[in-house]
Amino acid sequence: MTEPAAVEAGSFTHREILSILSGILLGMMLAALDQSIVATALPAIAGELGGFEHLSWIVSGYLLTSTASTPIYGKLSDLYGRRSMLQTAILIFVAASLFCGLAQTMPELILARSLQGLGGGGLISMAQAIIADVISPRERGRYQAYLSGVWATASVGGPVLGGVFVDYLSWRWVFWINLPIGIGAFVLCRRALAALVTRRAQRRIDYLGAVLLTLAVANLLLIFTWGGTTYAWTSRPMLALIAVAPPLLAAFLLQELRAPEPVLPPRLFVNPVIRAANLASFIVSMAMFAGIVLLPVFLQLVSGVGAGDSGILLIPLMAGSVIGAFAAGQLMRWSGRYKLYPLVGLTGGAIAFALMATMNAATASALAMAYMGVLGIGIGSSMPVMLIAVQNAAEPRDIGVSTATVAFFRSLGGSFGAAILWSVFLAALARHLPGGAGMTLLQSGPDAAAGLSPEQHALLVPALVQAFHLVFAICAAVMAASVVVTLFLRELPLRTTPARSGVEH
Repeated sequence: MTEPAAVEAGSFTHREILSILSGILLGMMLAALDQSIVATALPAIAGELGGFEHLSWIVSGYLLTSTASTPIYGKLSDLYGRRSMLQTAILIFVAASLFCGLAQTMPELILARSLQGLGGGGLISMAQAIIADVISPRERGRYQAYLSGVWATASVGGPVLGGVFVDYLSWRWVFWINLPIGIGAFVLCRRALAALVTRRAQRRIDYLGAVLLTLAVANLLLIFTWGGTTYAWTSRPMLALIAVAPPLLAAFLLQELRAPEPVLPPRLFVNPVIRAANLASFIVSMAMFAGIVLLPVFLQLVSGVGAGDSGILLIPLMAGSVIGAFAAGQLMRWSGRYKLYPLVGLTGGAIAFALMATMNAATASALAMAYMGVLGIGIGSSMPVMLIAVQNAAEPRDIGVSTATVAFFRSLGGSFGAAILWSVFLAALARHLPGGAGMTLLQSGPDAAAGLSPEQHALLVPALVQAFHLVFAICAAVMAASVVVTLFLRELPLRTTPARSGVEH
């Protein structure tokens, strides 16, 4: 079949761009809602299904598979078109959401969440690649209001909606809500993206590299989550995992060097802008996803608020990220520069985490919300900047895969941050409350603190506070490291033309 003539870059009108955007906004809504709505339900899920020590895997399992799949989406979209791959991602995501809601055990839920990640890996990366195809980096700020509106709706409404589901229906509805939204997104994408094409190239897909990458990441996650908690560092399972890690990483690196079309093309990381932006994205995501897992647990078990109220208290974190992203987008469009905004924002984020490390059961809700708002603005001002910096520095032929690398390193950082810092939290809790008493009480779910006797409360809450102080302090150090990396980010002039555009048949 002959390809139709592609429309020259920059030929899309404002009206055509809005039509294309309408097709991807619901897909982005799915991903944004899933990120925020699940957070407030985590303690309730652990209370019903058990396995509180494996709670972080509800987040990490999703991030692991989305991490491995995002580069594949980038490659496949160059071969089959962005629209086809976005619709495929939506179908997988919706089907997995149904399975998540039907899960009866923690392993079943983690498995379903891992399947959901295979769809989630394509939702954001494909949306971002489509935006890069039709809107220039300099002009992207003009359309940031539409994108920010979607994130604001999902980010502000997600925690509240999740809390309402937990309090009045069931935590299962945090997954079932994806079904009607996903079906609507699929239909709208099919219509609105009919005018979009990616110039297709016959490329091989590095499936072996993807498998080796998944195994290597999973192996490292197990080392950091099981070591010192589930298993002693000198136990046979841990020694076996540690012994396997170097060969897996070496095999992946060799495969990437020899593959005609590698999952993570080494040529991309020769570019200093792409290298620094991806490293910063990895580090920021470590702290961000650790916060997403830890903050609802702190609010419900230390502050003693219900799931619905904890969702309301999380609004500043989610809304702040939207405000930060919108402000950074507008400032980039006005100035043509991008380095200053994440430097300021991430410095504020590090300070916010340091302040969270002082919170306890007596901390006023308004003060905690202020800290979370500053953190959200800091994260929001960095994430879109790093993406645009990478897309601006990449060659047009690498837009799909370079966009996927940003999503990859964000997911990878989130996987490690959520898993590692949750393990640190559990280890710290066990140290302050030995004998397994802390874990036994936490298995009761979000109402654990409310049902304690005065003696139990006097033991558990101070131990929880000390454990949270440690992990929030670590998050502050991690965020400070992202500031240092951002200092080395080279600032290139923002292009005024989109990567490529066309008409799909």
